[in-house]
Amino acid sequence: MYRDCQNPKPRQKGKPPKAARGKRRLAATLKGLRLSRPSWRVALRKVAILYIILQFLPVFKPVFSFAALFACSSFLYHAHKIDKEVNGKGLLKMKEYKVGVVGATGMVGQRFVSLLENHPWFRLAALAASPRSAGKTYEEAVGARWAMPTPMPGEAKKMVVMDAADVAAVAAKVDFVFCAVDMKKDEIKALEEAYAKAECPVVSNNSAHRFTPDVPMVVPEINAEHIEVISAQRARLGTKRGFIAVKSNCSLQSYVPALHPLMRDYGVSKCLVCTYQAISGAGKTFETWPEMVDNCIPYIGGEEEKSEKEPLKLWGHIENGQIVPADKPSITAQCLRVACSDGHMAAVFVSFDKKPTMEEIKEKWAAFSGPAQELKLPSAPKQFLHYFEEPNRPQTRLDRNLEGGMAISLGRLRPDTQYDYKFVGLSHNTLRGAAGGAVLLAELLCANGYIQQV
Repeated sequence: MYRDCQNPKPRQKGKPPKAARGKRRLAATLKGLRLSRPSWRVALRKVAILYIILQFLPVFKPVFSFAALFACSSFLYHAHKIDKEVNGKGLLKMKEYKVGVVGATGMVGQRFVSLLENHPWFRLAALAASPRSAGKTYEEAVGARWAMPTPMPGEAKKMVVMDAADVAAVAAKVDFVFCAVDMKKDEIKALEEAYAKAECPVVSNNSAHRFTPDVPMVVPEINAEHIEVISAQRARLGTKRGFIAVKSNCSLQSYVPALHPLMRDYGVSKCLVCTYQAISGAGKTFETWPEMVDNCIPYIGGEEEKSEKEPLKLWGHIENGQIVPADKPSITAQCLRVACSDGHMAAVFVSFDKKPTMEEIKEKWAAFSGPAQELKLPSAPKQFLHYFEEPNRPQTRLDRNLEGGMAISLGRLRPDTQYDYKFVGLSHNTLRGAAGGAVLLAELLCANGYIQQV
């Protein structure tokens, strides 16, 4: 899925990739000349006005024509020269990183493959999965199990799937990998460390390393500074390039981003959250899990513990080369699987040390942004938190794809009889909550120099 740098969204039908490339080349060329599109519009407007004036003063017309011709020729020469440098030597173009997907045939792996199509920074260079899929083309390995709403990218179809256990071969093809394997936790830990020790950075969607003290678990808008612990992790692993960074659990995205802007000024003291989680979080569709049609299961293994503990690591701090979790707020969670294809919803109850007004809460949400927005990372939403005043919003089907599925939808803020306030949150679990969140984390790591080209 094509994602532009300001507002990720699907590429419109009929718009050729060449046009998109042309826009990027123009932007890079203007950047090389230290010009922006708006400044050129102003300049052209002035030239047009001057031209009209000179129609009434014909004595100056030859001089103006010669000057305009000279200026245009000079601009075109330098623009061509810089454009050649941009596309020929990559002097002004953002570096293109070669990326691998380990665990490429599963649902999250498929989402990674989909998101990497036409990504402005990342190029898919390797696909890896279990020995059962290794040696087949990606199209053959996935077959009818392709579950994305968009067609399988052409660049991936004929790519031969590698064995994920062949770490050296996969690492040799890429600058870093995304990892979304379906294995036992100890096996995942060992596999990800093997890639890191092979000097291949790992950006993981898995939970295995989320509580490893020197592995950053990052939501770029919330705790981007935690990537600084990577230097300590590299020292432990004995690596120069290799490391592991992970994203947090999908369920957190519906409520932790909403609580975060309120922490500093008001102090969140306690929180109760009930999550209603889509079946894609289990890697399923209604075709592969027909038992979920018209059903609700009040249990998701391990999910409640993650929902209660992981936010404290996000709000922790680095001390002596490790991330020390925060000791508050107190969070209790209950997680249910519901008959919905995509989108995790949360009913949240919260109390504060210093109770804000409802207006103050909404103002904090509206004003909140983080490093992902400041750096204008390609997958970052313009507005991270969106509040709906309508009493029946957010809704999963209507709002899960907000800003390319990377924004958080909030609504129904109101006083509560047991807590200070209650509200509802919604996030797209396989975009912001899984592969999209990992891609955004990788962009943050690249922008800060932690991932470099081989």
